[in-house]
Amino acid sequence: MSVAGLGHFDGKIHVLQLRVYYEDTDLSGVVYHANYLRYMERARTEFFRLAGVTKMADLDSDEPTVWAIREVRARYLRPARVDDTLTVRTALIALSGARIEAVQKITAGDILLMDGRIEACIITLTGKPRRLPLSLRDLLTPFLVETDT
Repeated sequence: MSVAGLGHFDGKIHVLQLRVYYEDTDLSGVVYHANYLRYMERARTEFFRLAGVTKMADLDSDEPTVWAIREVRARYLRPARVDDTLTVRTALIALSGARIEAVQKITAGDILLMDGRIEACIITLTGKPRRLPLSLRDLLTPFLVETDT
């Protein structure tokens, strides 16, 4: 059974809106820094779902594989606060034999709160990298965004 993706595409950019809940914040009502990474993860997952990727891991094959984050860069500019509506924009900027790269921006209205860049790859359960399956490359290639960043 496949689950429909949330958010929408604006051209090749995936857009996902989220609400900041009390549980996302510290005692001052400001979003705890690690939760931005969770928001980014949710947005990438919904990007994949809307792009047609139905399995986020292949645990049923002879050599089970999963996605792993290889590198994350995050730049925090302004805080989000409880009850804010956030928008996470995700752009796929690179697709190589074994990796993908995406840039993500989190805003509240027109205010940029955080931007980040991730590199992810597919690995076996023992940690060995594997090439992206051709079927996955075919699904994601139409969403590649040219960038100079």
